[in-house]
Amino acid sequence: MINVAIVGTGNISPMHIKGYLEFPEICRIVALVDIYPEKAHAKNKEFDLNADVYDSHRLIMERDDIDLVSICTPPYTHAEIAIDMLNSGKHVLVEKTMASSLEECDKMLKAAKESGKTLAVIAQNRFRTTIMSLKNILDKQLIGRINYAQIDSLWWRGHSYYDLWWRGCWDQEGGGCTLNHAVHHIDMMCWMMGLPDKVTSVLGNVAHDNAEVEDISIAILQYANGALGQITSSVIHHGEEQRLLFQGERAGISVPFKVFASVEQSNGFPNKNEELEKEIQHTFEGFPALPYEGHTAQIKDVLDSIIYNTSPLIQGKDGRKTIELITAIYKAGFTESAVQLPIKPDDPWYTVDGILKNVRHFHEKTSSVENFDNENITLGSSY
Repeated sequence: MINVAIVGTGNISPMHIKGYLEFPEICRIVALVDIYPEKAHAKNKEFDLNADVYDSHRLIMERDDIDLVSICTPPYTHAEIAIDMLNSGKHVLVEKTMASSLEECDKMLKAAKESGKTLAVIAQNRFRTTIMSLKNILDKQLIGRINYAQIDSLWWRGHSYYDLWWRGCWDQEGGGCTLNHAVHHIDMMCWMMGLPDKVTSVLGNVAHDNAEVEDISIAILQYANGALGQITSSVIHHGEEQRLLFQGERAGISVPFKVFASVEQSNGFPNKNEELEKEIQHTFEGFPALPYEGHTAQIKDVLDSIIYNTSPLIQGKDGRKTIELITAIYKAGFTESAVQLPIKPDDPWYTVDGILKNVRHFHEKTSSVENFDNENITLGSSY
């Protein structure tokens, strides 16, 4: 039996709790931790967990009966908690984003290597049948070489969203929509395309004058093979539509799923390649449905990795790639110049201190509340 502790019992914690509760034959939640213990007690009662409650993660470090820790706290705390848990001999599953800087990511990776414990990073949208099927089509090269990729991570958050005490602050949230909303789609871009060679971007805050961070960014990625990518990250788009699109030499595909394949006429204008479209459609629809999706599927993947001593699908090194691309987007936007990857340890943008010295405050935070009464949140589409 794998004993689980959950550190941070705010808005995202129910996704972890529900996920673990799906597998009572292999795991149980034995501890809840929150700096506001009343929140942990409320979750304990709501889900009938009978777990021990603590107000600091340090209080569970010496418990040798805890095998796995889910970290669901604000991003700026992830590195410290993860390193403490790994060093005390516990596996770690950390919510997005992995950490606030590449330096913190590397310290987490070092702790995982030295402890021999699993470090996994939440990117639950990979665990969708639609996304797995899309990746399968790309891996089979049915659309040919990818020439262009487009990620639209479009969300909407009201003005009061940034009233929560840690949101909208560079030193606590670590960034705006690029880091905390588009992170899932940026993870999928890295998974499907790898890291680019060069990044340029534009950042802005056009609708949230109570936040230091950006509420929209547009980035252009250049890859070694000549392919281009575009990422739009936003919390100002009504409708909250998210899309992944890949244009290959033979066809274009996207989710929500759409396929269009072209062959050229003698004058260079397109005709539909209906045969290829049918093949791609058949491949997409024929991909077996996952038994679980989202957080639950990723939690099962991590539990299995512990049981069978294997690597989870999304490891610490994968979370680091996402942070590197996001860091490059911020550096490019604030320096108004193209950024070459990789970002090295002597780069000012490698550390939290360097980032804080080089970012610009779009606005100053004007209000702060400890908690919202309404915990109703939206998690976006299935992709």
